[in-house]
Amino acid sequence: MSSKLRKIVDELKENNGTELEAVDKGIVNFSDIPGLLTLKQLTRITLSHNKIVVVPPGIADMVNLEILNLFNNHIEELPTSISTLPKLKILNLGMNRLYNLPRGFGAFPAMEVLDLTYNNLTESSLPGNFFCLDTLRALYLGDNDFETLPADVGKLKNLQILVLRENDLVSLPKEIGNLQRLRELHIQGNRLTVLPPELGNLDLVGSKQIFKAENNPWVPPIADQFQVGVSHVFEFIRSGIYQNLYGRHMATGANPPPKTADKSKKISRKR
Repeated sequence: MSSKLRKIVDELKENNGTELEAVDKGIVNFSDIPGLLTLKQLTRITLSHNKIVVVPPGIADMVNLEILNLFNNHIEELPTSISTLPKLKILNLGMNRLYNLPRGFGAFPAMEVLDLTYNNLTESSLPGNFFCLDTLRALYLGDNDFETLPADVGKLKNLQILVLRENDLVSLPKEIGNLQRLRELHIQGNRLTVLPPELGNLDLVGSKQIFKAENNPWVPPIADQFQVGVSHVFEFIRSGIYQNLYGRHMATGANPPPKTADKSKKISRKR
């Protein structure tokens, strides 16, 4: 296999190729692809469906890299240097084994799409500057272990897609209402009982918008509105009646619903 991978690298060197793809090749280390990190001209690297555990610090030398796809590996650790990649726009780390993100992870200067689906992340996994990703358009955090979402999410002013499905979320911060460009919000399969009234500030109703919120233990007034339709949900949460209900609900400090999802199913999805 190493000879085949070496051949790929040699051809890229000879032709000054800009895209490397090595999918489902049993790769465990970046070093299994001899000379990969010397290909400074690469703009796209696709190493999905392998067995990579660690991303080396040398990834920061790939100064022209725009797309890095590491979906479905065994990655447990990322180098702090990864966020210095000056042109990286799309980073797919979905279906890995991340429990934490490195310090300074939010420093990517050009990041537009970040996929962290199917990992083991919680709110404490995120570094302090995570929500400084000013250029971010799409953030995929589904199938992790978040119980809360930091209020700093409201800083992602250019965010258009936010996916939080299948976590353990018991609440959403009011600052989510600051995401004025948001056009897709996926919060299905959590432990949410109420929605912050500020969510009503967003335009998430219409043929070009997506709002998915099924499989949550909503309080009856919200559940009733969902029975009628999403537009009715948003009309309701914008009402004074709902603001009073929400205030009373939060003041009581009611215990969140218990976890019901079998998190072991997530491990089986990771081979």
